Amino acid sequence: MSLKIILIMLALSGVGGIALGYVLRVLIGLAQRGSVELDTKQKILQAKEQAAKIIAEAEFRGEVIETERLAPVEEREEKINLKEERVAAREEFLDSRQRDLDDKEVEVRGREQEAVRAKNDAENLARERSKELAKIAHLSEDKAREELFSEIEHTYEDSILLRLQKLEAHGRERLEDKARGILTNIIHRLGNAVNAEVMSLSVSLPSDEVKGKIIGKEGRNIKAFERATGVDVLIDDVPDKITLSSFDPLRRAVAKIALEKLIVDGRIQPAKIEETVEKTKAEVAEIIKQKGEAAAYEAGVTGLDPKLTALLGRLHFRTSYGQNVLVHSIEMAHIAGMLAHELGADPAVARTAALLHDIGKAVDHEVQGTHVEIGRRILEKFSIDKNIILAMQSHHDEHPYETPEAVIVQVADAISGSRPGARRDTVDRYLERLGDLERLANTFPGVEKVYAIAAGREIRVFVNPGKVSDLAMHTLARNIAKRIQEELKYPGEIKVNIIRENRVVEFAR
Repeated sequence: MSLKIILIMLALSGVGGIALGYVLRVLIGLAQRGSVELDTKQKILQAKEQAAKIIAEAEFRGEVIETERLAPVEEREEKINLKEERVAAREEFLDSRQRDLDDKEVEVRGREQEAVRAKNDAENLARERSKELAKIAHLSEDKAREELFSEIEHTYEDSILLRLQKLEAHGRERLEDKARGILTNIIHRLGNAVNAEVMSLSVSLPSDEVKGKIIGKEGRNIKAFERATGVDVLIDDVPDKITLSSFDPLRRAVAKIALEKLIVDGRIQPAKIEETVEKTKAEVAEIIKQKGEAAAYEAGVTGLDPKLTALLGRLHFRTSYGQNVLVHSIEMAHIAGMLAHELGADPAVARTAALLHDIGKAVDHEVQGTHVEIGRRILEKFSIDKNIILAMQSHHDEHPYETPEAVIVQVADAISGSRPGARRDTVDRYLERLGDLERLANTFPGVEKVYAIAAGREIRVFVNPGKVSDLAMHTLARNIAKRIQEELKYPGEIKVNIIRENRVVEFAR
């Protein structure tokens, strides 16, 4: 009985324990859920507080940023307002100035009109006065003016002459000093040696026996040589020399070189002569090309046609009064370039025109006309710049000076040709030039005697004092100089010196 009771009590206690455990479990679960909800609510409250702080801080920062952003705009607006105020003030000032200028312009125009009216009135009065005077004197206006000037010239001849002399002397001194300075500077800068050169027309022989070889049997060798070269061979009584004669300087050069080669070789016969002459022509052609290119390079002239350069190289075998024409042209190019630089002209045009000024002499023995006209046609054929042609065609006064470079080329030609030792002249030509100068000056009325001195660089003209006055001496000197320029050809310049002398002789007895 007790065992059943015990078992029942145990069962009941087990059931009670289970029930109590369940109840406790439920109570513990409820307690835990309550704590989780409480924590969740606390976290939600904390999150809301933090979010409010973040929002407040963001709003504060946004206000700061907005303030900082708007500050420059306001500053710029203030600056713009200040500038607008200044611009408005300036416009107002300019408007007032413009009004003042308009008023002054109206006033000036009024004065100009008054001045024009006064001038017209004065001119009308002067014309009326001249007409009245002409009526009174029974003279025309031109005749009255002529008589007035004649009377003034006669009355004040000494004063006018003295004034003219002073002005002429003063102006000449200033111009001569300036020109002398420029020319001295240029010649000093050029500073090259000047040697007169003559292309020899004779060939030296080692002995008279070579003459026989050159002539050959029945003259076959000399005939073959003359036929191949186009040069006349003159054999005279001068020992150890043979003279070559030809109007073509290039042919003379080929003949001279070929003959010297044949003499050195010793085998002088028709076949050898023809072979040697042909080789010499090729060598001379190459020399011409090289000389032309070297001349253009030395003168600083570029862009020339190769055929024109070859024509320029032919001037190496041409001389003028003993001066090598190619060397003369190169020297002229340097002088003309420096003169153009000093005077503000075009140096390139001046250099090119000076280098090509005698290009016509390369073929003047083949083409009819003066070397200036031939050269002009050559340059036109090769389409050379018109300014260069205008500059080169005036160097012998055959054409007017149309550009500053034309005058520069003529001056450079005179400087290069008249330098001491640059050229040589024959005695006959020298005497002929002196005679032409004296004859020309003697053709003027009032001239008694004329003497050409200083190698034709100066003429002294003695005039009759009863026929030529002191004032008329100036006109006479100008007319003689003008005639010399127009009718004579000469290098450099010629000084015309007029001498008028009065002598009174009285005897005391």
